[in-house]
Amino acid sequence: MKLVIAYIQPEKLNDVKQALFEKEIKKMSVTNYLGCGQQAGYTETYRGTILEINLLKKVRIEIAVNEQFVDACVEAIVSGARTGAIGDGKIFVLPIEQCVRIRTGEKGAEAIG
Repeated sequence: MKLVIAYIQPEKLNDVKQALFEKEIKKMSVTNYLGCGQQAGYTETYRGTILEINLLKKVRIEIAVNEQFVDACVEAIVSGARTGAIGDGKIFVLPIEQCVRIRTGEKGAEAIG
């Protein structure tokens, strides 16, 4: 079992969801986030004051998958999120030690579904 965490541009969320659905991956958690990476932000002027904006809007997607879906999940996120520009995002794949479905008490791979 793995936890796939992806940080992507907000406007690419629908493309990523569509690519995941095509790979039969339909369970996910999505959160709005602020952060910066290589983009490092930008400056803008507001009422004569220069503001440095270094926390940019991002979307965090978390998907728990069984081993056989990890590569398909990562490929779907990359194909949906890639624009070729700095700021496309990052994907992290982490091991999951245990998973329990609260409703049924199922554990492990059966709980992820």
